[in-house]
Amino acid sequence: MRINSLLHSIVFSRWSALVHDLLWIPSALFLSYWLRFNLDNLPVVFQQTLLRLIIFALPLQGGIFWYSGLYRGLWRFASIPDLVRIVKASLCGTLVLICVSALTTRLVGVPRSIFFLYPLILTAGLSLSRIAYRWYKDHHLSFRERTGLRTVVVGAGRAGEMLVRDLNHRKGYQAVGFVDDNKNLYGREIHGIPVLGSIARLEEIVHFLNGELILIAIPSADRRLLQKIVDQCTRIGLPYKTLPSVFEIAEGGISIEKLRSVTVEDLLGREVIEINHGAVAAYLSGKVVLVTGGGGSIGSELCRQIAVQKPDMIIIFESSEYNLYSVDQDLQREFPQLRIKPILGDIKDEDRVFWVFGNYLPDVVFHAAAYKHVPMLEFNPAEGVRNNVIGTKIVAEAADRFNVERFVLISTDKAVNPANTMGATKRAAELYCQNLDRRSETCFITTRFGNVLGSTGSVVPLFQRQIEAGGPVTVTHKEITRYFMTIPESVSLILQAGSMGQGGEIFVLDMGEPVLIKDLAEQMISLSGFEPGRDIEIIYIGLRPGEKLYEELLHESEGLQTTRHEKLLLARSREVDWAWLQEKTICLEQAASSRNIDKLLACLHDVVPEFKSQTQA
Repeated sequence: MRINSLLHSIVFSRWSALVHDLLWIPSALFLSYWLRFNLDNLPVVFQQTLLRLIIFALPLQGGIFWYSGLYRGLWRFASIPDLVRIVKASLCGTLVLICVSALTTRLVGVPRSIFFLYPLILTAGLSLSRIAYRWYKDHHLSFRERTGLRTVVVGAGRAGEMLVRDLNHRKGYQAVGFVDDNKNLYGREIHGIPVLGSIARLEEIVHFLNGELILIAIPSADRRLLQKIVDQCTRIGLPYKTLPSVFEIAEGGISIEKLRSVTVEDLLGREVIEINHGAVAAYLSGKVVLVTGGGGSIGSELCRQIAVQKPDMIIIFESSEYNLYSVDQDLQREFPQLRIKPILGDIKDEDRVFWVFGNYLPDVVFHAAAYKHVPMLEFNPAEGVRNNVIGTKIVAEAADRFNVERFVLISTDKAVNPANTMGATKRAAELYCQNLDRRSETCFITTRFGNVLGSTGSVVPLFQRQIEAGGPVTVTHKEITRYFMTIPESVSLILQAGSMGQGGEIFVLDMGEPVLIKDLAEQMISLSGFEPGRDIEIIYIGLRPGEKLYEELLHESEGLQTTRHEKLLLARSREVDWAWLQEKTICLEQAASSRNIDKLLACLHDVVPEFKSQTQA
């Protein structure tokens, strides 16, 4: 019923607008004649030519109005594009009217100045009517007594202005004030709403205004500023929401529908990452791109960001049928023109891997497939070696044999001075790709970074489930720290590194400052509306097998150099004897196949001498 009512309203408003515009046609012609004769009475002969022009102009100009798209939008949202359409339609109608009049009457008795005055008056009449109506809706109605939640908006920039404009057209909200750190705005009004002071005075201003809701409208806010605002909102005790980051908003206007609760991803990963889109597009656009582990957290986001670069084809190689189905469906919905090949397979299956490379001949490979759960691989070291080392070897050799242009290995900070099997296997994979690069036409590039927020098996989803269950939240140690970055930010830097590498490099992603996991747990509890220690308890369970108190991003022998991208650093690669490395890789493969854990760990220590194993044989 509501849909029918809405459709009726839209149709009615369009016809009303058309009738209004048609009435302006004779009015504009009459006013043109009247001005031509100095606001005096029109001679009878000119009255006749005016009548003829009106008869010609009504169907001609009316048809042009309709086909120029003047009635697609609503007057309430009239803007510059509508003004442009009015000018074009008026000028076009005038030209057609001149031609028709010339053909039928040879312009006898028609003052030439009419065709100059008519489009000006018509444009002014149609435009001013629309502007007046919009002003009435935007301003006059906002002066009436409004009801709803008394809302304080943090941020008086463009996003805040657009948000308040939207609030003024909604029921249930009453914007009462802005806060902003821009001193030039203090004392001014935006849509009738005053800018009252700085963000540091938020608590004072909210109490002064009897605020009931706080809306954060600073999409460009970094994690420190957002944390400062959230801390104040928590002290105030009122509900608060935020606009997504600029990274998430991308396109589309800002409205109340975009608002959402603040998440831990906002507080830990809301950095604006600038990448060279031209350089990324240069090596991905029009290319066949293969993503191993394409159904995982990193792999699926890689597929989405690669799809934006308009590759010729994306090959998704994934061992989980459900994950493969999910990412395939998402990509087909978001990028219907993209050629996608969802391949179900395992990187440990050499025949399957070589079949994929031989049939599709990828130009670029992103190797994201890996086992990454630290405690799980401590109990299953043979499977970790088979997947992370031997699987990587198989994919890398296929890339070499089939002349892939670029091969990007997704690694981890746990590969540095590893204290667990997972980190040691990833370091061995790094070494294999770095040293294969020296013997191959393919550019093998490694990217190394820390934890990604929200990835499968990470601490954030675990804490979220524990909070939803009412606690307790389990933290391994009071002093344990980790680096964090959001999945989209990590993937953007992976793509950037892929464009910069010449072969053999290890690019280390600048993860910012490490985060105390204890603070992360407390923050997540607070964001869920609970008080840490009172509503939900935090308990410390001790370090798990293979776990370190803190992670490192490079080995002491690797050094660290800056690159032309501020968020990407370069670690020095380590060269080893190729024959020796192949021999040790065969040793690892045999030990993993026979489940000889002692031999496997001994070989892994040979390849990665800094590995401090805690695994029991």
